Amino acid sequence: MSAAAAAARDAHMDELRALMAAHTPPLHALLVPSEDAHQSEYVSERDKRRQFISVFNGSAGLALITMKEALLWTDGRYFLQATQQLSDRWKLMRMGEDPPVEVWIADNLSEEAVIGINPWCISVNTSQRYGHSFSKKNQTLFELSSDLVDEIWKDRPLAKALPVTVHPVEFAGRSVTEKLKELRENLLHEKARGIIIAALDEVAWLYNIRGDDVHYNPVVHSYAIVTLHSAFFYVDKRKVSAEVQNYMTENGIDIREYNMVQSDVSLLASGQLKGSAVNGSSHGENNMNENSKVWIDSNSCCLALYSKLGEDQVLILQSPIALPKAVKSPTELDGLRKAHIRDGAAVVQYLAWLDNQMQENYGASGYFSEAKGSQKKEHLEVKLTEVSVSDKLEGFRATKEHFKGLSFTTISSVGPNAAIIHYSPEASSCAELDADEIYLCDSGAQYLDGTTDITRTVHFGKPSEHEKSCYTAVLKGHIALDAAVFPNGTTGHALDILARTPLWKSGLDYRHGTGHGVGSYLNVHEGPHLISFRPSARNVPLQASMTVTDEPGYYEDGNFGIRLENVLIVKDANTKYNFGDKGYLAFEHITWAPYQSKLIDTTLLAPDEIEWVNTYHADCRKILQPYLDEQEKEWLRKATEPITVSS
Repeated sequence: MSAAAAAARDAHMDELRALMAAHTPPLHALLVPSEDAHQSEYVSERDKRRQFISVFNGSAGLALITMKEALLWTDGRYFLQATQQLSDRWKLMRMGEDPPVEVWIADNLSEEAVIGINPWCISVNTSQRYGHSFSKKNQTLFELSSDLVDEIWKDRPLAKALPVTVHPVEFAGRSVTEKLKELRENLLHEKARGIIIAALDEVAWLYNIRGDDVHYNPVVHSYAIVTLHSAFFYVDKRKVSAEVQNYMTENGIDIREYNMVQSDVSLLASGQLKGSAVNGSSHGENNMNENSKVWIDSNSCCLALYSKLGEDQVLILQSPIALPKAVKSPTELDGLRKAHIRDGAAVVQYLAWLDNQMQENYGASGYFSEAKGSQKKEHLEVKLTEVSVSDKLEGFRATKEHFKGLSFTTISSVGPNAAIIHYSPEASSCAELDADEIYLCDSGAQYLDGTTDITRTVHFGKPSEHEKSCYTAVLKGHIALDAAVFPNGTTGHALDILARTPLWKSGLDYRHGTGHGVGSYLNVHEGPHLISFRPSARNVPLQASMTVTDEPGYYEDGNFGIRLENVLIVKDANTKYNFGDKGYLAFEHITWAPYQSKLIDTTLLAPDEIEWVNTYHADCRKILQPYLDEQEKEWLRKATEPITVSS
């Protein structure tokens, strides 16, 4: 960062502290979360308040500013990145190692301290956890009427009116009518008069709409309220075309302005919310008995909306949309399989192109050879950088049917940068490719029929024996999870160890989860299930027709990083027996791109692991060949030749 930029950041901190001191009541601390008003993991540019004040641009983090200190909490994916990006005015707090923010506040701030928060940007669950911790010293979580960061962010991006689009049933698989019927059955079952839906991907899934309000996530800044008789869609009406208006009307959904949601929640609470009922007449929602509740998901509903509800009228449960969205319809599964085939072809085209470029311009031995020594051309016409090559990969994807864009910023990383787990290269400062260093590429795309996420790690020179043994340990864990068979009711917490065991045997590990759900032309990170060591991975068992990634890794700070990632579909397993009549599950991989044979130390693989690689490669060749030209087919043929134990 330049001296001028650093000085500007320092000035912002001073301005913020002045606002905190002048506030009524005066604030002893200010919390600045990463999340937006929908508790999103990935947010729009104008919602990146924590990044604005701290400079740290990872997707996960929480800033705490007191009158004397500035602290930032983040998880293991971002420890190295945060160390590099935070100035010396900030202290990095490592989640899982340092005390959580609410414990730090209770231990370090004074009795009756007032901690400010934008109530739109904190979930009910988090606010209740903080409140419990703060009560020990009569500290207060104070709901601000305006966001103090917004007051000092002079060039904050404006809200854009990007259009809402209808996602056709041919891709969605289920109609809005069907989804609303199922949702209302859930409301009746739980004796709820209505539900507030705040998560952007849940609104998009329920109403079969998509948008472009958050980079890489095809969602619309919106809320939904669904009652037994009505349905509402809260959105900036400038985004709604006549076609979308008609679509909503046909499905019995009232469109209201985005900023009306808070007042309508108050009406819902009092039973006075009126809309176009499903039978065409207008109803207030006051015909339920006194015990009827308003359903919220405490992880996605914000404090600002919750505050409009009486405590005795709230039903706090996991959203009834989370599981139906995660358990894909046959149409969605078919689309995901097809999207991953086209995407795999693009990745193979990219690797073949990159192999050729590295040999021609950098004198590399290439993807297949381990010959030592490389001689870069003295006068390169076009320099290969982390950004320029990832742009080329996007170009290959853009030629594919139904392509809509990337599903996240490509993690294109060379050597030491590959050790930064969620590294995001910038054109002005990124590294040049190097034939003597590992190259890790984690990328994905959005297609109308599915979302993809794939990681491959390659070396275009001579990898060290250490790099090979680490790559092979990661591959062994990747295979172990892929090949797992497990009873119904098993969570991702129980399966996570399978991917780590081969690394643990050498005293190695990685600081991120092993797998996350993937949306269907929706968010690349999708819950409620995950495969991880985190306690939340115990909450939701895996079910048939869910998607989940398989992505173990190993990262050596300052040297290299390795990750291998496929998307899997959970399927019913055909086991010989069925102990306990539980039914058993297994995985189907739908990602197709080769593993680099020269990075595999075959002496470390068991016979069944060698067979797995060879079977995968044979399938890969057969599935992708129709999408490739002759040169690319030949490259893939060579990349998928059977491996054997080297003597």
